[in-house]
Amino acid sequence: MHNLKNLIAYTVLLAALVITSQEPLTNVLAQTEAVAPDLRSAATFVALASSTLTNTGSGVFIGNVGVFPGTEVTGFPPGTVRHGSIYMGGPIPELAQVDAQIAYDDLAGQVCNVQLTGQDLGGMILTPGVYCFNTSAQLTGDLVLDGLDNPEAVWVFQMGSTLTSASASTVETINDGRAVNVFWQVGSSATLGTGTQFAGNILADASITLDTGARLIGRALALNGAVVIDTNGTDLPISNTPFYEFLYFPLVMRP
Repeated sequence: MHNLKNLIAYTVLLAALVITSQEPLTNVLAQTEAVAPDLRSAATFVALASSTLTNTGSGVFIGNVGVFPGTEVTGFPPGTVRHGSIYMGGPIPELAQVDAQIAYDDLAGQVCNVQLTGQDLGGMILTPGVYCFNTSAQLTGDLVLDGLDNPEAVWVFQMGSTLTSASASTVETINDGRAVNVFWQVGSSATLGTGTQFAGNILADASITLDTGARLIGRALALNGAVVIDTNGTDLPISNTPFYEFLYFPLVMRP
């Protein structure tokens, strides 16, 4: 009888493994070695550029905006900044650029859990972990980030070159996932297509562009290029916190 029970248990386990192995490839379960870098002073910025920072439209930015070593920030007004300031050069954006570079290097050095080169992020459901693209990354459609009921869950995306989203694409966090714990380390430039609803901190070696009506809950930190944001067509803020102004506080990932 004991052997029969073991045989039944083994058969049930084997069946479960077979069923699991047939799950859609769009559901990717990564390991959880991803670590949020300490953004330090860069955490107070929602948009930080190296050369120029340009806003087009009457969008609202929650957090600091600034540029260094450049000094040109345009589009305010009609854009407005709340719970932050505009920095046209100077020591504050200079330090933020130094801290952003440190965070970028931290992200680039993390060990890849899942190789996604050649795959489109659209249609995927990803658990916390480090995901990498040897070259460019493309988002067409909807990407869901499942926090597995852990508000400290972290996602790191490493791109050898560009990050591009098609129009009306989305990045959504579920099950206690938080946009502030999502990091996009972009080897060159990032472009979010028209109407994209994006989540996470973009740290790009070159430039960052948000096309008309694209929304970002996170940060746009361009280390060696421009930040260009067209806020026409959206009444949602560009924000470095999902809680907006009524619960705003400067977010630093680690003490």
